[in-house]
Amino acid sequence: MNKTLLVAKWEFLEKVKSKAFVISLFLTPLLLILFSVAPTLLITAEEDETKVIGILDFTNEYFDQIIPSIESIKLKNNIPAYITQNLFVRGLSKDSMIILADKKALDKKVEGYLLIENKDSLIISYRSKSVGSFKLISDLEKVVNDINIKKTLLSKNVDLSIVELIKNRIEINPVKIKQPGEEGDSEFLSTFFSSMIFILLLMTMVIYSGQMLVRSLLEEKSNRLIEILVSSCTPNELLFGKIMGLSLLGIAQILAWILIGIAAVGTTLVSYSSFENLPTILLYFLIGYLFYTSLFVGIGSIVSTEQEAQQITSYLSIILVLPVVFLLSAMQNPDSTFVNILSYIPFTLPTVMMIKANLLELSLLEHLVAISIMFISTLIVVFLSGKIFRIGILSYGKMPSLKELISWLKE
Repeated sequence: MNKTLLVAKWEFLEKVKSKAFVISLFLTPLLLILFSVAPTLLITAEEDETKVIGILDFTNEYFDQIIPSIESIKLKNNIPAYITQNLFVRGLSKDSMIILADKKALDKKVEGYLLIENKDSLIISYRSKSVGSFKLISDLEKVVNDINIKKTLLSKNVDLSIVELIKNRIEINPVKIKQPGEEGDSEFLSTFFSSMIFILLLMTMVIYSGQMLVRSLLEEKSNRLIEILVSSCTPNELLFGKIMGLSLLGIAQILAWILIGIAAVGTTLVSYSSFENLPTILLYFLIGYLFYTSLFVGIGSIVSTEQEAQQITSYLSIILVLPVVFLLSAMQNPDSTFVNILSYIPFTLPTVMMIKANLLELSLLEHLVAISIMFISTLIVVFLSGKIFRIGILSYGKMPSLKELISWLKE
């Protein structure tokens, strides 16, 4: 046991003192927060500016009604979100007016313009230099649809008060029930952010630590240091020491990232609700990290060249990325049969349970079953990795075939 602890200490200190570890310790979470928050900040900044929207109405039926509706939309500081400009020029042909309007949009004299025409049926298009933001298009669609509904109903002699009633929409506010009589915040973006950032951190951490371990094993095999280590301790002591060392390294990374997260919560970048289920998420984070680390230790011991190391880590990285493919689907329907199946497969269980813990109020039994699956799976992986590691660390030359690996496992 003492030798295992010595190996763990040596492995931890060697990795934690490396420049690559120190850089990744701070750079990785900052980049993830930046990539998650920057788009939101850019969108918010855009929404704080009043935009000039042109109107080119060839039907002569919508312009007068569109102006007050569009200009009634306000920003957070209660200034108009849009002001309108009439692009209809008397005396010019239709094609000439469109060319002139296009030029104004290209020259950024207007953000874009609504082209309203009647070709057997009403056709409305928004023409601009860029496609236009989702919010802008959504606002324009709402204005035009409300006016069109109002015109249609009035033409059928429907009372104006009923028209106004129809235009009013009721918004549904989603609330997650946590305990009897207790309500929780269920903001989608906040939930998505907290789930996504921990999944990305797990992926980054496992890939980085796994690659570091495989290259370390490769270096030790290349300079025959591994033979000296094995002569001083058993392969199993070396295996468990490396797993313990990497686990301590992972815990150190997590603690540093939690401190960065707490600092971010103190700003407007990250809301406190994003980390509401932090203890549960961290639990699955740790058991997922331990499982994948054990996998990297066993499989990484069979490589003898840099090319083989890259190939092995690439395959394992693909397995890690796989749950991200189902992330959005799992968030939209976390209690579906497919997502429940993924929550019982060791390779996808940690990431899926991070999502489910954020979206659902899971019972203690569900958590115990998931943790038991990961615990048993990790023990199996450690056992199999130990068999591969015992022979693989002293194997040189080409990477063993599947048949050879099976024979190692049988020994």
